[in-house]
Amino acid sequence: MTTRTLVVLRHAKAVHTSGLADRERPLTEVGERDALKVGAALAGMDLTPDLVLCSPSVRTRQTADLALPDAEILIEPAIYEAYPDELLTLIRRSDPEVGTLVLVGHNPGVQELVTELTAADGDDGFPPGAFAVIEVDGEWSGLDTGRGIAHWNPKKH
Repeated sequence: MTTRTLVVLRHAKAVHTSGLADRERPLTEVGERDALKVGAALAGMDLTPDLVLCSPSVRTRQTADLALPDAEILIEPAIYEAYPDELLTLIRRSDPEVGTLVLVGHNPGVQELVTELTAADGDDGFPPGAFAVIEVDGEWSGLDTGRGIAHWNPKKH
């Protein structure tokens, strides 16, 4: 049976500016630094994505670009404001050739997805810039559970 790796990443810290549409909020300086740390942490785990599925918001695109500058990034509008079941549907549609997939999105959807896939209690939270690494047995199309093998939180690193 083929083992695949799913990385679920919440965008890094973004600005809160009145009058700026939510989708247009960029990363703060701290968010930019955290996104670079995400990239270093993933590289340290020897995780190189075959594909990145990314929300169209400015903050998620910046997070993906900074953390994974050499990766193929596919902007997927359905990730913005998605519920966990919608995120799971997107993942299940992934090409079977993709061995390592990164999904860059927003809370509460990404945290709830990780909780549902791994049966984790989520006590560590999922702050901006956090990610979970999940091992998946079999094809993406059949994904319903996985094994949480790592949880990274920028507040702790």
